[in-house]
Amino acid sequence: MNTPNERGPEMTEAERRLRIRTLNDAFRTTFIGGQVMLTQGIQALGSRVVYDLIQAIQSYDDFTKDNDPHGEHDFGAFTAEGRKIFWKIDCYDEAMTVGSDDPTDPTKTTRVLTIMLAEEY
Repeated sequence: MNTPNERGPEMTEAERRLRIRTLNDAFRTTFIGGQVMLTQGIQALGSRVVYDLIQAIQSYDDFTKDNDPHGEHDFGAFTAEGRKIFWKIDCYDEAMTVGSDDPTDPTKTTRVLTIMLAEEY
């Protein structure tokens, strides 16, 4: 007989995606629990524009099947200052050397949100 691991029974794929989405949303809306990276193109827009972009990302709710096919809320796109802006959340291990082997577990995962111009993608 299989015994549940210390975190309980394995999650279904739907539960896994919901857990990742919940963690991604919590990080994206607060920037707590990970790191935020700005590309050179974003930095060049100036601090006032960066502030406005951060506000837009933290309140972003335009998730669709096209930009969020897995339902994990890990990507968004919008236009600001006449430029197409992308943001993306990636999940790394604690040392940030490889992808997290369990993005549902915040103790094993460092989330990194990168804000970039679309042409930098």
